[in-house]
Amino acid sequence: MEGSVLARIAAIVFVAIAVTAALVEMGRDEAGQAARPAAPLMPETDPLRAEQRRCQELGEAAASDPDCLAVWAETRDRFLGRDRTGGE
Repeated sequence: MEGSVLARIAAIVFVAIAVTAALVEMGRDEAGQAARPAAPLMPETDPLRAEQRRCQELGEAAASDPDCLAVWAETRDRFLGRDRTGGE
């Protein structure tokens, strides 16, 4: 390989390392620790989650269970960001 080709490869590797280091540094706070979200996205105890587990354990019978159908409707509405009170 020629010297100019090696110099270009070295420059590309250097820039890639510099960009990676900059991105890692931007993700840290002042104390040098990785930045974390301020609050968890989901509450610790979610009654809907417990009902989802119950319906999961029912298996095929859950398809005809009215409580499971309501749980799935609530889950779908939460996922889609819909307001179940009717005011969207």
